[in-house]
Amino acid sequence: MILRDSLLAALDRRLDQPQTQDVFLNRDRPAPAGPFTPAAVLIAITDRADPGLLFTRRHAGLRAHAGQVAFPGGRLDPEDADGVAAALREAQEEIALPPDQVEVIGRSDLFRTGTGFAIEPVVAIVPPDLPLHPAEAEVETIFEVPLAFLRDPANCACRTVDWQGGRRSYYEYYWRDEHIWGVTAAMLVNLFRRIDAVSGREAR
Repeated sequence: MILRDSLLAALDRRLDQPQTQDVFLNRDRPAPAGPFTPAAVLIAITDRADPGLLFTRRHAGLRAHAGQVAFPGGRLDPEDADGVAAALREAQEEIALPPDQVEVIGRSDLFRTGTGFAIEPVVAIVPPDLPLHPAEAEVETIFEVPLAFLRDPANCACRTVDWQGGRRSYYEYYWRDEHIWGVTAAMLVNLFRRIDAVSGREAR
């Protein structure tokens, strides 16, 4: 499978460029004090002729990041052996994705956020059209976006706005009625930067 081989090569490659992370994009903001809280997300790519990525839109009633688009994931629990275990557990809890249906390919760049989390993006391939179900209390909906759409630089914008007395830059995509932005979009930029480096495409 070309996609599998491409991902394996991309995730195995060491890159000299800095990570695209919240504290990197916001140079005028101090880095969070103290240790980062370990977390992990699952970047699940569907194994079909036109592969897609699975996303969730968080429930509007949540206290944090309500209504935002995200990958399944969360902070590591004490019983999680590592970030992979946490990502698989969270995906099962949030969207009913069976762990035995997930082929973990590798890890993308660790992403440290301005809110104090160190997020490990776990990249995996999953069968298409699984009977997924959103966790009622956490997830509003599950949707899939074509990989080709997300890979096209014309569909990714970098915005800079005034925020809390400084300037904040962030990446964003619009897919139909869904707004993919912030940490989730930046983790995609990181992953595609790796794939571009392997494929010889000009990095975004």
